[in-house]
Amino acid sequence: MSTVTAETPSADATRPKLGRPVRTGDGWVWFTGSALGLCLLMISGLIGVVLVNGLGFFWPQPLVKVTLKDGSVFLGQVVGREPIPQPGTPEHNKRHRLQLKVGNRDLLGFDFKWIDDDQIVSQDQPPDVAYVERREYGPLLGTPARLTDAGRVVAEGSEQVWVAVKPYLARAHRDRKAQRRIEREEIGEINYRIEQARLGLRRLELEQARRPGADVAARRAELERRIAEQQERYRVKQEELQKLVEATSQSFLVVRTADGQEKELRTLDIFRAFRPNRLTVWGRLRVYGSRLLEFVTGDPRESNTEGGIFPAIFGTVMMVFLMSLFAVPFGVLAALYLREYARQGALVRIVRIAVNNLAGVPSIVFGVFGLGFFVYVVGGAVDRTLYREALPTPTFGTGGILWASLTLALLTVPVVIVAAEEALAAVPRSMREASLAAGATKWQTIQRVVLPAAAPGILTGLILAMARGAGEVAPLMITGVVKLAPDLPLDRFFPFLHLDRKFMHLGFHIYDVGFQSPNVEAAKPMVYTTTILLLAIVVLLNLTAIIVRNRLRRKYQTSAF
Repeated sequence: MSTVTAETPSADATRPKLGRPVRTGDGWVWFTGSALGLCLLMISGLIGVVLVNGLGFFWPQPLVKVTLKDGSVFLGQVVGREPIPQPGTPEHNKRHRLQLKVGNRDLLGFDFKWIDDDQIVSQDQPPDVAYVERREYGPLLGTPARLTDAGRVVAEGSEQVWVAVKPYLARAHRDRKAQRRIEREEIGEINYRIEQARLGLRRLELEQARRPGADVAARRAELERRIAEQQERYRVKQEELQKLVEATSQSFLVVRTADGQEKELRTLDIFRAFRPNRLTVWGRLRVYGSRLLEFVTGDPRESNTEGGIFPAIFGTVMMVFLMSLFAVPFGVLAALYLREYARQGALVRIVRIAVNNLAGVPSIVFGVFGLGFFVYVVGGAVDRTLYREALPTPTFGTGGILWASLTLALLTVPVVIVAAEEALAAVPRSMREASLAAGATKWQTIQRVVLPAAAPGILTGLILAMARGAGEVAPLMITGVVKLAPDLPLDRFFPFLHLDRKFMHLGFHIYDVGFQSPNVEAAKPMVYTTTILLLAIVVLLNLTAIIVRNRLRRKYQTSAF
C-alpha cells in the first residue's frame, strides 16, 4: 500500500516575484486609477476656484476707510493682500500691501489702489457710508450728503437722506422700465413699420424698372401715407419719451467721498444703493439675490463689466439648439448610409478616415470656411434673390446666428457621424434578420428596429456635439457673434425668428471681458461669473440629453450604449 506525501514548496517558489504586478496588470490598474484621481482632483480644483471667485463677487463686502501717513484718505472694499516683491528678503520679513476697490473712477481716475501696510495710519468701517451702483463709471462710494428735487433740498444728513432717497430709487426703477418700454417696444415697432414701408417703396422701384409700364402710383401713395403716419407717431412718442426723461431727471443724490469731494448723481442713474457696514446677514442675502437675479436676467452695461448677460445666455442656448438641429439629422443620415447602404470597400474606408480627420481640423479653419461659403456665397445669393430691395445693405450676406450655427454644425457633425455609426453597428444582426424575415422592407427595418435601438448611442453623439459646440469661440468671431447685440434674434415682429441677426455668446463674452476690457481688474469677477453660467448651461443641456438617453436605454435593453 503506497502513501502519498505532500510536497513542500521550495524557497524559490515562495519568494515574491517583482515582475508579477506588471505581468498581471495590477500595476497598470493602480497607475490608471491614480491618473484618473489626479484628473478629477484638478477638475474639482478648477471648478472650485471658478465658483469661489464667481459667486463671491455678488456678496456685499464691508467698506473700509483707510487713512495714510501723508493725510490722504481712501474708502473701499479690500479685495486682496499680498507680500511686496523684495528679492533676497526672507518671507517672514517681507512687507505687505492690500488692494482696495475704491470706485469713483470719474473722480479719482482709477478703480483700484494698492496701499502698503506700513503707510496706513488707521482703518475703520464707518456705518453711514453707502455703495451706489450707477449707470456708468463704476460704483460710487461715499456718505449721502443731501437729496434735491427740482432744485429744492428734500433732506440733508446721512440718516435723513438715506430714509428719503428710498422712494426716489423705487420710482427711478419704474421710470427706467417705462423708458425701456417706449424705446424698445413702442418706438421699436414704429421703426420696424417705417422700414417695411421703405422696403416696399424700393420694391416698387425695382418692379417699375423691370416693367416700365406698370401702374404703381396707387401703391406708392399708400406706402407714403403709411410712412407719414408712422413718422407722426414717432414724433409723438419721442416727445413723450423726452417729457418722461425730463420729469425723472429732476431729483439728485449728492454723495460726499472720503476725501471731501461731492458728486451729484441723478437718481434715475442709480440702479442699487445700500450701506454694507450696516447690513445684517438677511440684508446681505437680499442684496446678493438681487445682484444675482440682475446678472442672469439683465442687460449688460459699462462695457459689459457690469449689469447682466441675458442676451449672451439667450444667444448661446439658441445657437446650440440650431447647431444640434442641423448637425444631428445630417450626421445620422451619413452614418446610416455608411453603415446600412454603402458597399464596404476602399472608398468607404477613405470616407471614414476623412470624417475622423475632419474632427481634428482647427476650429478657426471652419470659421474661415463659414465666412467664405455660408456668409459670402450662400448669404449673398439669398440677398440677391429674396432681399434685393434691401441692397446694398446685406441681410443674410453678413454674419448672423444662422451662419454661426451652420458653421458649428459642420464642426461637430463628424462627432455625430462616428457616434451614430458605432451605435448602429452595436445593434445585433439578428434583430435585422428577424425583421426582414417577418416581411419588413429594409427601410421599415431601419426605421422601426435599428434606429430606436441605436437611439441611446446617437444621443451620446449629440451630447458630445453640444459640449464641444457650446464652448467654441474662434469660428463665431468671424461668422456672427458681437460684443453687444441690442436686439435678440427672437421678438414679436414677423417672422419672429430673425436668423440674420447677430448675437452674443457666453464664450466670446468671457474673451471680450477678460482680454478686451479697458478695465481689467473690474472685469475679472465678470469672467468667473460668466464661466459659471457657461458651465451650468452645458451641464443642463447634457443632463437633458442624458435623461432621454437613459430612458431609451431602459426601453431597448439590447443596445450596447
